[in-house]
Amino acid sequence: MKISHYVFAAAAGASLTLSLAPFDWWWIAIFAMAALAACLNTTTAKQGFMRAWCFGSASFATGVSWVYIAMHDFGETPAMLAVPMTAIFCIGLGLIPALFGYCYSRWIRDGIAGKTLGFAALWVIFEWLRGWIFTGFPWLYLGYGHLHTPMGGWSPVIGVYGLSFWVALSGAALALCLTAPTALKPYGYSTLAACLALFGLGFSLQKHEWTLAVDTPPLRIGAVQSNISQEKKWAYTHYWATLEQYDLASEELWPDSDLVIWPEAAIPALYHNALSYFDYIAERAQANNSALITGVPTRFEEDMYNSVMVISGGEGIYHKQRLVPFGEYVPLSHYIRGLIKFFDLPMSSFTRGGSDQGHLNVKGWQLAASICYEIAYPDLIADSARNSDLLFTISNDAWFGHSIGPDQHMQMAQMRALENGRELIRVTSTGITAIVDHHGNIRTRISSFEAGNLKGIVHARSGTTPFTRFGSTPIIILCGALVICAGFLRRSNPA
Repeated sequence: MKISHYVFAAAAGASLTLSLAPFDWWWIAIFAMAALAACLNTTTAKQGFMRAWCFGSASFATGVSWVYIAMHDFGETPAMLAVPMTAIFCIGLGLIPALFGYCYSRWIRDGIAGKTLGFAALWVIFEWLRGWIFTGFPWLYLGYGHLHTPMGGWSPVIGVYGLSFWVALSGAALALCLTAPTALKPYGYSTLAACLALFGLGFSLQKHEWTLAVDTPPLRIGAVQSNISQEKKWAYTHYWATLEQYDLASEELWPDSDLVIWPEAAIPALYHNALSYFDYIAERAQANNSALITGVPTRFEEDMYNSVMVISGGEGIYHKQRLVPFGEYVPLSHYIRGLIKFFDLPMSSFTRGGSDQGHLNVKGWQLAASICYEIAYPDLIADSARNSDLLFTISNDAWFGHSIGPDQHMQMAQMRALENGRELIRVTSTGITAIVDHHGNIRTRISSFEAGNLKGIVHARSGTTPFTRFGSTPIIILCGALVICAGFLRRSNPA
């Protein structure tokens, strides 16, 4: 066993983070996948498992290092525990790429189709599975780096998983060009040429308008970014100051806004416990003919939800469906609560919302709502985008601290706007608060860790993109078929 192979795989995995926000060096992902393909093309299944495990663990170590900040800085977990817990988290997630490495080396690799299409298809299958296992962790997908490249033009058609397929296929083709025997290099060159052709076609797709602007007046938006630190947010001593801050900030927005938005869990109390305050705020909004939406925890009988609610100017409430493990619910809570403070964070006992929830109705506009982490789920947002005028998400990104997390989160929100051809409003407590156009471009924003108000306009759009209509199903079915075909062909076309 050559240690250098595992170090090389880990270094390639660690570099993946540079292809995503805030760095956006998208080409690095192609080289990283080429390195992984080269590492796996001459291994046993066991070696493939281990090398891909090194690759995956290192990519999560650099890409989601903010997990340590959430545990240590805000969860009050001592560094001596937070460091190994973060390491266990990254190594555990690395098992998913490791299984990819095993399956690829064991059943797919032995053939030209397996070394190219099979490699890319299997990678996407495991990316997709990662979005479902244990409620999912849909972070660090390869495709996000192409938000603003010509390949982004494909996003409304094939979504982020389709873009990941292109990245993985390009990497596999490059590996053949650089490391394969001379007889196989032409296959690598032809595959790489096909990838370049798709890249070029993306230029024309970027100019295509999949959805149409609705001929109605735009909606004037006002958003409050409070920049209240996580330490103060749930402190009772700061409760009244929080209420006053949102009240005063909104007074500047009411006259010029059709809709004012507050972030996730803006008021640190259950809705029914702050009802008198919300009645007062609703009167202020109505006096200015404005609407108000806010994130607020709610309770119905024995169930508590992380919710977003129309307080004035419309109707509707949405309960978060995809909860963050340990942040919003604690797996095996009967056994691990009380062990460390991180397992007893405020508001960590939410109930999952239903899958049949409707849009929020504000002044006749249909808003497709999502809360925080949910914006990372492509199909969840595509489902809610249908028959909506606008995408809308609120978040509390204070947990990320001063890390790359807020930029990654914002990039995912921008991709959802591009995939669905809808404008998007994103309001967070500590940033990044922004209005995004239907091409995924930020129109106006407030940077992280700045208190302030955002003003802007949004436009309703009608119609659906192919991705909104069909979601990820076509690309996942295609990848599944390619994996099966590559497996059958591995012996008939040995390489």
